[in-house]
Amino acid sequence: MPNFFTENSDLLYQFDRLDLKEVVELTESGYNQSEKYSFAPVNYEDAIQNYKKILEVVGDISGNFIAPRAASVDEIGASFENGKVTYAKGTKESIDLLSKAELMGMILPREYGGLNFPTTIYMMAVEMISRADASLMNIFGLQDIGKTIAQFADDNLKTEYLPHFASGKFTGAMALTEPDAGSDLQAVKLSAYQDESGNWFLRGVKRFITNGNGDVLLVLARTEPGTKDARGLSMFACYGDETVKVRRIEHKLGIHGSPTCELQFNDTPAKLVGQRRFGLLKYVIYLMNRARVGIGAQSLGISQAAYEEALKYAKAREQFDKPIVQLPVISNMLIEMKINIEASRSLFYQTCVWLDKKERYEDEADKFRSEKKSLAEINEKIKEASKITAFLTPLTKLLLSESANKITYDALQIHGGTGYMKEFNIERLFRDARITNIYEGTSQMQVVAASGGAINDILADYFNAWDKKEYKGNLSYLLAHIQEMRNIYYDCLKYLKDKKDKSFHEIASKDIVEIYGSIYISYLLLAEADTDNRKIFTARRFILDSLAKALKNQETIKLELYTDILHADTILK
Repeated sequence: MPNFFTENSDLLYQFDRLDLKEVVELTESGYNQSEKYSFAPVNYEDAIQNYKKILEVVGDISGNFIAPRAASVDEIGASFENGKVTYAKGTKESIDLLSKAELMGMILPREYGGLNFPTTIYMMAVEMISRADASLMNIFGLQDIGKTIAQFADDNLKTEYLPHFASGKFTGAMALTEPDAGSDLQAVKLSAYQDESGNWFLRGVKRFITNGNGDVLLVLARTEPGTKDARGLSMFACYGDETVKVRRIEHKLGIHGSPTCELQFNDTPAKLVGQRRFGLLKYVIYLMNRARVGIGAQSLGISQAAYEEALKYAKAREQFDKPIVQLPVISNMLIEMKINIEASRSLFYQTCVWLDKKERYEDEADKFRSEKKSLAEINEKIKEASKITAFLTPLTKLLLSESANKITYDALQIHGGTGYMKEFNIERLFRDARITNIYEGTSQMQVVAASGGAINDILADYFNAWDKKEYKGNLSYLLAHIQEMRNIYYDCLKYLKDKKDKSFHEIASKDIVEIYGSIYISYLLLAEADTDNRKIFTARRFILDSLAKALKNQETIKLELYTDILHADTILK
């Protein structure tokens, strides 16, 4: 009986390495919650033990219940008839089981029926759910809707919505995108207006809304007539009642179990979440940070599933009187998949820890304000965590989603012609992976979001500290390769600054982000290799490959290959 937690040695490795002491202590209010809730942890060790037990439950459900239903969910898909969306039978069964297991409120406060888990632990669950059925993640993984309400709404809204999110009675959706407002959310036109009594109503259209049939919708709407920018937008919560018309669901390449809806709001009653005019400037940014890591987890889950399918097939398929896994060209592809998954996982869970720190520090600052304590120290922590999170979340979404597409592509190639057939799971995984580097911000938008951090060398202090460490055995030669990558990075940076060409900077930023991201991951893997011999091969392979890519990126920038792109209008005639 497969368990997607206990049988995944690398996921277990990352769980055992987590340093969440500060995060958990803040999340548990210094473990004072144990005085009110008998099931709350009394110390860090108790919390970790509890997290592990829950993740084992998720691993069991994912491997033995959700995964066997994924193919039929994909075949049947969500349906739309007479204005009503219906989940596939397998999707409904999985949601029901996850609700009975009390897993639909993992990150919600205990007072509303949630488990009060850190995001990092929740993301481990999301990774396993995604491995089992990527489309189910788009329902299970929308617990962030409840989390946003818990973070910013008033007590009345929390009491009204959160217990039902935690029980699984409600599912949610973020209604942000519109026909003319995709990546540019400042262009949102859906309007929110008040009647004479001050009640809010929504009017307009939203498009490409994941799980748009959800019971509760978080809607970005324009509250300030005449405005055209972010300062005129606010966030609202509303029910998906009869005033919200599902105009259609999209017929998609993949993730068929997840309905993507076009919604029409017809004077829909709504409640303001948080402060007016802060919808995009504060609340959507909060949501997007969490959405980016959510897609990272989904990408990881799909990658793991594709690797397992490819490995299984390569061991079973015989050609030339031996299993094809023994063919060097095939075994090398599998090794490359495994290395990329492990490197992605190292980056991913570091990103999650930083996101947890940022949010917990911000909560702590709110407490300090109410208690009139000095904010100097906590503000410094917030500044640091915010800066790093703003870089790592788009970087993670970029690298993991692109990697998922490459891994599923190669996994299908290993299957040969059979992989192109619907009878094999890899065909579905290949289709499911394609959306990961599109939604919640395309890879190109992630490059834009991460470029500032990369160009400003925001991790320099961490890199310098890691350079000074003593590494065991002959790992020092790997450190030398990382330092060579840093020299390449600085050389590219100097070239860009000397050139003083904004358009060239923008085009070359992708190469800079890739080099800088690889440096960070290389340091993470080197630290792992220093404490666990099993990680030496992973670190060596990744670092050497990254160095080769960095050299290529350097040549691309300095040979001014991008000069042609600056004349695209002429070239593309």
